Amino acid sequence: MPVLVVSSIATFLTVLLVVAERYLVNYGECSIDINDGDKELKVQGGDSLLSSLTGEKIFIPSACGGRGTCGYCKVTVLEGGGPLLPTETPFLTRKEIAEDMRLSCQVKIRQDMRIAIPQELLAVKEYACRCSEIVDLTHDIKLFRFELVEPDAIDFVAGQYVQLFTPVYFRGGEEVYRAYSIASDVSEKGMLELIIRLVPCGICTTYCFEHLKAGDEVLLNGPYGEFCLSETDAPMIFVAGASGMAPIRSILCDMRNTQNRRKATYYFGANKVNELFMLDEMRQFEEKLADFKFVPVAASPGKDEQWDGEVGLVTEVVERGLKNASECEAYLCGSPGMIEACRKLLVKMGMGEDKIYFDSFE
Repeated sequence: MPVLVVSSIATFLTVLLVVAERYLVNYGECSIDINDGDKELKVQGGDSLLSSLTGEKIFIPSACGGRGTCGYCKVTVLEGGGPLLPTETPFLTRKEIAEDMRLSCQVKIRQDMRIAIPQELLAVKEYACRCSEIVDLTHDIKLFRFELVEPDAIDFVAGQYVQLFTPVYFRGGEEVYRAYSIASDVSEKGMLELIIRLVPCGICTTYCFEHLKAGDEVLLNGPYGEFCLSETDAPMIFVAGASGMAPIRSILCDMRNTQNRRKATYYFGANKVNELFMLDEMRQFEEKLADFKFVPVAASPGKDEQWDGEVGLVTEVVERGLKNASECEAYLCGSPGMIEACRKLLVKMGMGEDKIYFDSFE
């Protein structure tokens, strides 16, 4: 009981300090020097570096929406960032700490700052879009198609992602951004498709599933990410589950368009047969690509589900089917648990860790 009381008091005091700093402390106007004078901002102090940059239309990747749980929003803070916080250290290597890397969502602007940002992030754009279609894929996965309005075209590399802006839609809510892999063909520059899985109580997915309608206007920014095909000729395996389908589909479209002849096998896993989707489209890729095989996997088909495909965990099917792991590259997309299990398996089977590519926010 005493521990609970102390914990409650500590939590209360922490919240009180945050509220007090936000509403009672005035840091005035602060300057942010970006890349040694390439760009200089004047912002009101008190907010996080991430949110202040976003307000100035400078978009830093943040898969968790600035909650300090993804570790994506790293920038170099050369001056004015204050001491490194315990909330940052789990996401930073010793080398990154030595090079003044910080999580921009955790750094508060309390004084003038000098920071460095990769040049490609300064080129990231915000896109005003219109939701043109929403397609049910499973009971908890939908495809959202967005027509670009301003600008009316986007250039991206198959495998990259965008951030979707979620407005306030309930009392006490907040504006957030969430990262989603692009599912569409890079050649269709006037539209984007996202495959989104409903997360219980998720701010963005609840908005998309319960509030967003065809015809609504939305904001996206991007593109981001380095999850894309290497330039080697090595045989490839793709492993995905649920909404992890998105970047793999985009990559397959690009392989079809460019007549890429690399050997590829795609293992796509789900718990039940009715949670597998886009099966016909994947079979079409088998016909159109030179050396591609699609392997859908159901972990535990229901008694009333007719299924003559692979059964078991997707990692089990990979282990049974992959015979030359040391010669291959792997592209993984799905839940963090699935990715980690698959990564460990592939390393055990002889694949080099530098040949395993993944984005971990799906």
